[in-house]
Amino acid sequence: MKNPFDLSGQVAVITGSSKGIGRAAAEIMASLGAKVVVSSRKADA
Repeated sequence: MKNPFDLSGQVAVITGSSKGIGRAAAEIMASLGAKVVVSSRKADA
């Protein structure tokens, strides 16, 4: 049976990913196999 949470081969674009919910979402999606593109207003984030 296929894992319904498998994101292998998918790309997730997360904005506001330097902290909080955005960061958590990026980490979870990456752990599920997605390629994750992140962005933040802070250059050092």
